Order: sequence, then structure tokens, then C-alpha cells
Amino acid sequence: MNESILITGANNGIGKEAARQLALKKETKKVILFCRNQAKAEAAKKDLEEKTGKKIFEIIIGDVSDANSVRKAVEKIKEPIDAIILNAGGVLAKTAAKITPSGMNDLAATNILGHVILVEELINHDKLKKAVLYPSAEAVPGVKMLGMKPVAMKTSSVDEFAAVLDGSYFGDKFDAFAAYGYVKYAATMWMLSMARKYPTIKFVVMSPGNTKGTGAPANVPQPMKFMLTYIMFPIVMPLLGVVHTLEVGAKRFVDGISDERYKSGIFYASKEGKLTGDVVDQSTFYTDLKNTAFQDNADKAIHRFIKQA
Repeated sequence: MNESILITGANNGIGKEAARQLALKKETKKVILFCRNQAKAEAAKKDLEEKTGKKIFEIIIGDVSDANSVRKAVEKIKEPIDAIILNAGGVLAKTAAKITPSGMNDLAATNILGHVILVEELINHDKLKKAVLYPSAEAVPGVKMLGMKPVAMKTSSVDEFAAVLDGSYFGDKFDAFAAYGYVKYAATMWMLSMARKYPTIKFVVMSPGNTKGTGAPANVPQPMKFMLTYIMFPIVMPLLGVVHTLEVGAKRFVDGISDERYKSGIFYASKEGKLTGDVVDQSTFYTDLKNTAFQDNADKAIHRFIKQA
């Protein structure tokens, strides 16, 4: 029973749809839209109010790739929040390799840095009560039918995770799409470590699955953007049965924080080799997820960058 929920990246795509679905739950009294852009946040708030008939949406401005921006945003949160959905992120193909002030590349900073700071600052100030959900991806265990290999780190040491986060792990040829799975793996392992650190809070990792209608194509080069927007998502993927609607993808997030079937310390995603359908515990076939030393190494690596952010 989550009465108040904060969603990062809530002005469009899955984040906005999750906000809509949560607002329609009878127990929800407040949905905080955590967004980078004030104008886009205001437009989303207006649209959500019209679609739901509810005046329960609030806005907090913050950039999850900027540590100081997130810390300032936390200061604006005066009352405890029941649950957080760490939705902001993506492949960011155009800027992924750029090094941010934290020392992380932009891909890692946007998907990890501010989210870690947001959660930990709220916990330290007794402002987080019940649940945290982080969106990971089937790119971590891999999807054979699409030629996506599982993330396969040599040691999953602190140094190796740190190399993923600053991009040096990938050498001179930084491929954002290949790096994305490794970044999501690091964030997933941080979440699993947090589940052990804070047993009174539910930390759930949930992939939205292959979802159409998100903002993902906006951040890729123009030829690929055209292919994804006009050919792959509307035509090819539905024919292959490897994509579902925005409503279905967002419902995974809503259920993740609301449904007692989903337990803390588990990464849920589609069945092995799938991108849609029922979700299962990924550690049943991707066993590195169970390694608590690897989980703690990811946590330590991330905090190397937070110290200098």
C-alpha cells in the first residue's frame, strides 16, 4: 500500500505511464514527477491530471546524471516517500562515452549515479519507507535470438566494475549498445547489495521488457532512429512477438513496488531468451547475480565516483 511514489524521468514513456497507472490505484495519494526539464514536467503533469482526473501530481526538478542536482532536489523533499521508481536512463548513444564531472561516462552517470545518491540520501534522512525499483534489462542475461550475449565480466572485481563505469573497460571502441548491458549489470548488483544492507526496505530490480512507445529511439543516431521508430517497433517486432505495449511495460514497474509476489533482492525479467511475457527470477539461469561479493564490488566501485562527484 504505497501512498506516495517518486518516479524519475516521469515526463514521458514508461515513467509517465507508470505515474498514470499508479494514480488510478485507490491507495495512491501523491505521485512525484522527478524530471530534468520544468516545461516538460509541467506538460506531463497537466496531461496526467486530465487523463486520471486526479490532482495528486507534484514536480521536483533534478538531473540524475548530476550529483549536486540530485542532492539539491532531495532537500526539497520534506515528507517521507513510500516508494521510488528509478526510471530515468537509457542507451544515450550520442553522448554515452562522454566523461562527466564524477568520472563516470554519461551512460553510467545517467543510469546509475544520481539514482544511487537519491536513494542513499533519502535513506540517510529517514525519507524512504518501503520500496525501491530499478529498471534493468534482458541485455544483462542476454537474448540469444537477437544475438545479445550475456554480460560476461572476467572477475567482477571493484576495479573491473569501475572500468565499466568510466568506459575504459571497452577500450578505444566504445559501443553504447554493448556497454549498456554492463552498466545495467553494475546497477543491478548495487540494488541487490542494498537489499542485504537494508532488509526493512524492498529493493526490486525489474526489466520493463521490450516496450514500444518509450523515448529510447530519441537518443540513437538518425538512421537507427528511423529504423526503430518506423520499421522495427511498429512492424517487425510485433510480427515476431518480441515487443509489448507501453501499458504492459509500465505495469511491470507498478506491480514491482505494489505486489507482494515480487521480493526484495531479486532481478525479475522475461523468461530466458525472451523479451516479453511473464517475468522470472533471473538468477535461476544467470547465476552471477547470486554472488554477494560481486554485488558488494559493484557497490564499492560506484562509490568511488560518488566520492568525487
